[in-house]
Amino acid sequence: IYMAYETPLTIAEVMQNISANKYVLPSIQREYVWSTNQIETLFDSLMRDYPIGTFLFWEIDKEYVKKFDFYEFIKNYSENQNIHNQKTNLSGSDGVTAVLDGQQRLTSIYLGLKGTYAYKTKYLARKNQNAYPARKLYLNLLSSSNDSDNEYDFKFLSDKEVKNNQNVHWFEVGKILDMREDGDVSMYVTDNISYSNEFQYTREQARFAVNALSRLYNVMNKAGTICYYREKSSELDKVLNIFIRVNSGGTKLSYSDLLLSIASAQWEKYDAREELISFVDDINAIGDGFNINKDFVLKTALVLSDFPNIAFKVDNFNKVNMMKIESLWDDIKKAVRQSVLLVSSFGYSGETLTSNNALIPIAYYFFINELPDNFISSGKTKENRDKIKKWLMRSLLKKVFSGQPDNVLRHIREILKINGANDFPIEKIIDKFKGTNKSIQFTEEDIDEFLLNLKYGKSDTVTTLMLLYSSLDFNNKFHVDHMYPKSKFTKTYLRKHGVQENELNWYLENVNNICNLQLLAAQLNEEKLATDFDEWFTSQYKTDNERYQYRNINYLPDIDYTYENYPLFLEKRRELLKSQLNKILA
Repeated sequence: IYMAYETPLTIAEVMQNISANKYVLPSIQREYVWSTNQIETLFDSLMRDYPIGTFLFWEIDKEYVKKFDFYEFIKNYSENQNIHNQKTNLSGSDGVTAVLDGQQRLTSIYLGLKGTYAYKTKYLARKNQNAYPARKLYLNLLSSSNDSDNEYDFKFLSDKEVKNNQNVHWFEVGKILDMREDGDVSMYVTDNISYSNEFQYTREQARFAVNALSRLYNVMNKAGTICYYREKSSELDKVLNIFIRVNSGGTKLSYSDLLLSIASAQWEKYDAREELISFVDDINAIGDGFNINKDFVLKTALVLSDFPNIAFKVDNFNKVNMMKIESLWDDIKKAVRQSVLLVSSFGYSGETLTSNNALIPIAYYFFINELPDNFISSGKTKENRDKIKKWLMRSLLKKVFSGQPDNVLRHIREILKINGANDFPIEKIIDKFKGTNKSIQFTEEDIDEFLLNLKYGKSDTVTTLMLLYSSLDFNNKFHVDHMYPKSKFTKTYLRKHGVQENELNWYLENVNNICNLQLLAAQLNEEKLATDFDEWFTSQYKTDNERYQYRNINYLPDIDYTYENYPLFLEKRRELLKSQLNKILA
């Protein structure tokens, strides 16, 4: 027995069934990920009779509907308010059709015909609610697209953008579903283009409009465009295998999406999908924001549950393992949240934490020791927090979690398990990986050739500065500041301040060196702005004692901070930074 094509459906039929929630999404589906450009290209493909792929539908009878969780298609997508599918209530349903393959395409077609897509307008702040106007899909009825890849000019536009395009006749694509027969197309062109009073359209434009609108009408209302297979089995294992096979191409699913499908079917107390989505959103809102995803949470769950095999394989997400993860779920969430809060207190965010996997050993340490919430702020645990911080920074700088991290995670987990409730065992971890390519030891060469040649704008630069400024309270906001202001490093300005012509290029090449960088309180940095360093230093620190303290805290040589002295400043400060890094990392 094998599946064969069913009689193709029209797009209009499918859209009607999606509106009525007769077509739904199983929890094994990932969330919607397409951009407006992809949707516009999809509609262009439909207009040009290009194949858009087959679809796989799972037909579920009434008695099986209650055994599974289902979600609605997104009807109006918004980057800042509506990116998650809502669970649908199918009580009293006579059965539904779940889409196993084709969710992204069908959602895209629905948004283009019946929904809206709100994305951020360029240059407007993310927190500005007006930055996300709802946009509908329009078709330019007067000419083809300027895009070399697309023939038809489809665009998602807000009401304001449509009004500002006076020389284009934008047709709201969804209105094609209101047309019942071919004559409606002709009447629309006659009323709006052939005899328009707005301005004189050419005969060629009217002809283009008739052809484009007729094609759109046929593609949406008459042609059997949706070619699909139908699966009627109620066996979850079979459906999952089919799902995994058909989703192996295209916009690939992450492992978490596939594994989450199994969790959703096997968890009894929690809704796995809802739990992970809400938890990820919650974690990413901590501090200045993080970039945690479902993959990370599931990988952490495998490690914290003490499974010998922590690889992302379907076999590891069997019924027994998933039930254990569910039983530990509250504790897993708490450990992950505490680890992110701790790392945030160190000064990290999603922009500077270069490996999320570095959080997993910290979460495991919290998990096995059931550490209290005040661990992150208590004076009694400061020394232990410092050990975790030093281990984290070393690991990030040495890139120990790049490539395949499972071996590293397993070994560190074993060390933590044996260590028990003692302080974080940084020395034992250093010893374990000594001499391997995952070593977190630093040689003088590492410091001299790598750390002291770091540049502004790199995550490793921030971590190195955080090592040097370990006494700062990162619950306050600090900026990475150029001591000698970068904006002043122009040839014209440097010439005026006595820099020789043959040295100008060297100055410009070395303005971003870590030896010209400090961590400065945000408010102080905003006040400093582009003030020359020597002028700022003497005005900010007026007594000899104040100047001594500032130099001491910031590893500064006792010289005049003129532009002519910049090479000497870099040389001397490099020596002071090198000495301090040797002490810290020895």
